[in-house]
Amino acid sequence: MTNGETLQFDTQHEDMIHDAQFDYYGKRLATCSSDGTIHMFEIDGQQQKYVEALKEHSGPVWQVAWAHPKYGSVLASCSYDGTVLIWKETPGSGFSVIKKHDKHQASVNAIAWAPHELGPVLLCGSSDGRISLLTFTEEGVWDAQIIRSAHTTGVNAVSWAPVIAAGTFAQPGTTQKTSLIKQFSSGGCDNNVKIWAYSEDKKTYEVIQTLEGHSDWVRDVAYAPNIGLPRTYLATCSQDKNVFIWTQNAQAGRNSDSQGAPAEWTRSQLSSTPFPDVVWRVSWSMSGNVLAVSGGDNKITLWKENLKGEWERISEVNENGQRT
Repeated sequence: MTNGETLQFDTQHEDMIHDAQFDYYGKRLATCSSDGTIHMFEIDGQQQKYVEALKEHSGPVWQVAWAHPKYGSVLASCSYDGTVLIWKETPGSGFSVIKKHDKHQASVNAIAWAPHELGPVLLCGSSDGRISLLTFTEEGVWDAQIIRSAHTTGVNAVSWAPVIAAGTFAQPGTTQKTSLIKQFSSGGCDNNVKIWAYSEDKKTYEVIQTLEGHSDWVRDVAYAPNIGLPRTYLATCSQDKNVFIWTQNAQAGRNSDSQGAPAEWTRSQLSSTPFPDVVWRVSWSMSGNVLAVSGGDNKITLWKENLKGEWERISEVNENGQRT
């Protein structure tokens, strides 16, 4: 597809589609639906080819996530049935389940693979209020770590922070010396966003900050990719029809450690007025400077920060794929 073109096709799902994710190379698309299936497509320009349907879940499938290709052709999926499935493709025979993660007691609503530098780690958030981390160990087995009462009323969204600290690229020679950032964020039915950091002493993730501001369930959280800017960006959206952009200055972030007070986050509202309906998802471009927002009004809006630090709507796509 060239810039500005929209590709539309029948996914052959029999119910609402909840997620659609390209693989690392943008050549394959996985979609998932309330019909309980995952559909695979090969994408080549304006052409698409239906490949297969994956049917191991027994309820609506909320999200799918591709692992980094260094781990092979691997896809994760989470479902209302309370399970997370790890699928791996075998040449000639398609995808099959290599791991069933069933430690949650309610719907698993969100999944996210860690940056590949941290290894094959899958982050999962569930309506049972818990977060789990599923890790493929050097011994060749899957290890599950459970964080209880992450959001007591339920977890709706999770997102990994960039592994390289903001502003690092601006300082020659620091990239190799800087330790990897092990942090993620989560959003829940308690209206809060939580920032978690790995404790080397306790060998687990702990809450280091709680970001308050939304007045209803937080539906999605998304860190922007690190492109060398001297600050970290986190977008959040909610049932309250608002999208917030949270920023943390790089210098402050480097000065704080697990023993000291973490750097403060600054909150700004993406739009001066609330969106027309519930905002379900926020997603950053690969370059980290454009934010896509999708909501219950069946529209996708694209936003970009101007030189004054204000966010401007630069484009809108309606449910027919028409851009304005």
